[in-house]
Amino acid sequence: MRRLTALSSEIAELEAELECLLRRNAAALLELPGCWTLTAAKLVAEVAGVERFSSDAKLAKLAGVAPLDASSGKQCRHRLNRKGNRQLNCALHRIAVTQGRVHAPARAFLARKQAEGKSRREALRCLKRHLARVVFRILPSLPHPGVETLPLLNRDLT
Repeated sequence: MRRLTALSSEIAELEAELECLLRRNAAALLELPGCWTLTAAKLVAEVAGVERFSSDAKLAKLAGVAPLDASSGKQCRHRLNRKGNRQLNCALHRIAVTQGRVHAPARAFLARKQAEGKSRREALRCLKRHLARVVFRILPSLPHPGVETLPLLNRDLT
């Protein structure tokens, strides 16, 4: 039981330190509705420098939220892309689901997509693509500190 308590307190300390780093370096990302500390950290880590991408479409493709054409005959539709970085996709999915429940503009977006004839899953895919565009716009404003300035990476792991 003591080990469990010690691990829980260490997790809380690390989360607090991570939140402090994010507030200092990625506050704009934390202001995104539905994006909390661990999700923001996952986005920053998985993107690993948005300057690698020339457009938001390339970031969306990496995240696996870019639509894939699945049209046949007269029916024009897109399907979920199962490729890409699943961790990044998971972070965007978490934000999309949270926004779909509690953020009024996202709820209106989903309702509009469903009124256009899309299923709930297709509407959620559209929202994730939109969120990839938003994250692409937010991330260039973030400073990129050197490894030697990051306290989480420089602590003794023994």
